[in-house]
Amino acid sequence: MEAEAAKYIGAGIACLGMGGAAIALGNIFGSYLAGALRNPTAADGQFGRLVFGFAVTEALGIFSLLIALLLLFA
Repeated sequence: MEAEAAKYIGAGIACLGMGGAAIALGNIFGSYLAGALRNPTAADGQFGRLVFGFAVTEALGIFSLLIALLLLFA
């Protein structure tokens, strides 16, 4: 296998982390909405945790993209 092909394969595998982040974001917001519909009075107290979970998950997806780009162009 050539080194160029290995770079593309590695970048593709690194991009799987972005798909995982997208699935995690859907899970986070879906769980928040399900909990908010069951107990609307507690929804305001959980909003900070929702935003923190969104930020961390999105940062991991961006980190995965960064690794893929580094593999391709470095």
